[in-house]
Amino acid sequence: MTNVLPKVFKGIALFTPGGDLIYGVDPSKKAQWHIHLCHGLQEAMNLADSPHFLVPGYTATIERWLDPQTQHLKTIAEVYPAVKRYIPLLQVLFELETTTEWQIAPWQEEYCNRAVIETYQSHFPQLWNNQDLVMRYDPKHLTKSNGESHHSVANNHNPTIGTEQSEGYILRLFISSKNSGAERTLNNIHQLLERSLISPYNLKVIDVAKHPEQAAIHSVVTTPTLIRVSPKPTRRIVGSLDDIQRVLNIISSF
Repeated sequence: MTNVLPKVFKGIALFTPGGDLIYGVDPSKKAQWHIHLCHGLQEAMNLADSPHFLVPGYTATIERWLDPQTQHLKTIAEVYPAVKRYIPLLQVLFELETTTEWQIAPWQEEYCNRAVIETYQSHFPQLWNNQDLVMRYDPKHLTKSNGESHHSVANNHNPTIGTEQSEGYILRLFISSKNSGAERTLNNIHQLLERSLISPYNLKVIDVAKHPEQAAIHSVVTTPTLIRVSPKPTRRIVGSLDDIQRVLNIISSF
């Protein structure tokens, strides 16, 4: 991926309890990104209020600067325990080396009490329901992605990607080209959908061997995995997809 981030920047990511993500990149390292990201999440998810209670327990911060003595770029990356499992995704979004050392910030119970956070769930149910959302926020415009290709989000090539169709199914099939049965799985799914699914569908096939970041976005740890992204709620089938009736039942269930 072409490096599209400035050499020196401050990056902040804000997660939801359900695993959605909004992040920002500030070259001047002066903007109040926590406030901006809360407002951006409120706008994107149509929340009644700003989800300020997610700060700081559900955030990650990246600082990259130029060492004046060595003229080498240096990076400090910090993440809170609740979202440290998303470090592989953060490394891709902020173009960090896999060798980057992440500091795990201590959970500050006095500012982000777990019991208190749970009381917000009834008022902000969207935050607890994963919507496969990865968004880069800019005060001038908002770009979003549902995970089809978050490289496009980082590069700002397609701000409208991820718009759901009003009818039919949006499906994601995760396979690995390193698995000898991947081609057979793909053929089986195509035949199943063409012969048995009445409604229109959009199937996106993702090879996790080539795009491991997509597996991180969708929390895919086993292939094959078939995910129904739309209509909501999200459904997923992990492992064998040979049971045709089972696959159809899960795809069409509500």
